Amino acid sequence: MPLSKLSTLVNKTDSKIVLLVLDGLGGLPMQIGGLTELEKAKTPNIDKLASEGALGQTLPIGLGITPGSGPAHLALFGYDPVVHEVGRGVLESIGAGMSVAKGDVAARGNFCTVDADGNISDRRAGRIPTEEAIPLVDRLNQIELPDVNIEVKHVKEYRFAVKITGKGLVPDLEETDPQKTGVPPLAVVARSKKAEYTAGLFNKWVEEARKLLAEEEKANALTLRGFATDPGLKSYAELYNLKAACIAVYPMYRGVSQLVGMDVIDFEGESPEDEFTALADVWNEYDFFFVHIKKTDSYGEDGNFDAKVKIIEGVDKAIPMLMKLKPDTLIITGDHSTPCKMKSHSWHPVPFLMWAPDTVRPDQQANFGEKFCVNGGLGTFPALDTMQMALAHASKLAKFGA
Repeated sequence: MPLSKLSTLVNKTDSKIVLLVLDGLGGLPMQIGGLTELEKAKTPNIDKLASEGALGQTLPIGLGITPGSGPAHLALFGYDPVVHEVGRGVLESIGAGMSVAKGDVAARGNFCTVDADGNISDRRAGRIPTEEAIPLVDRLNQIELPDVNIEVKHVKEYRFAVKITGKGLVPDLEETDPQKTGVPPLAVVARSKKAEYTAGLFNKWVEEARKLLAEEEKANALTLRGFATDPGLKSYAELYNLKAACIAVYPMYRGVSQLVGMDVIDFEGESPEDEFTALADVWNEYDFFFVHIKKTDSYGEDGNFDAKVKIIEGVDKAIPMLMKLKPDTLIITGDHSTPCKMKSHSWHPVPFLMWAPDTVRPDQQANFGEKFCVNGGLGTFPALDTMQMALAHASKLAKFGA
């Protein structure tokens, strides 16, 4: 249902919704007949929820379409990512603490390593730690260009965000990450005549940045992705009459949450236990909670099957902390699939678990895994329907029509 129609049906109730997203959750067997990462993981607590709830699988964008993290999360939040295209630059920038106004152009940056011929040998600069990256970002903030203001903020590890503020800026730009090694970073290319000035600015900035980084052993170059400006989305409060909170470690996910009007909760630590402790601390203040687990995606991109399994098992061990809070509706899913076998995001459907004891119609599946989800009672459906289903199971939607 269109958001404009759905919002007219929303009721304010005391029920609480938790959306627990294990980034890149979906996987593939490493060999024919094997198990996926989720199927391999020992998850007795989540399996119990599966036996009491209903399973299914979502399509983040559509059949065969591999989503980025930004569009995939927007879909989970109920915003059609095809209609509301939001570049990762805005999400990373806001998450890192920068404001992005209409007309600014922001990009997400990656430090990378290039060889003597200028070809990329490591797209993530060896995943340099935060303490090594921050001084490099400080160095990049020295760059000045005429007639514009430039701000660079560190995000996490090898990631940073850069924003240019000025007149006549257009974010219609091609990314500079070729998505493979053995080739040089691409130039910033305008997709339209109006964006040529902006492309020129970013290319000048990259040229100066390369000079400042040239002597670095690992982070001696960079790539830029997700050029964007503020899309002006309506908030969760406006659309769903929800007071929503985000509990996430990585800035990009904090950014996409802020973009839709969620309050970002600050907390110490990075473990599932730390995140669920933060959830408990604000439990009485909100009625919707987005909790994000990142490392499932990171290890998927690294191709580290065993490490991804351990992260899933770690979340399962912490689930009793969450269940002590007695949520009315709990959804456990991913934003997209990141199979270790592929070392990248993929188009595969994403496992989905709906637990809502007062309203759910349980199916016959008793384990949370791809083979069970494909046979679950919820079937295969667009991720865009997630919020609609969450509101319904939390008894927050009125009847449509007479």
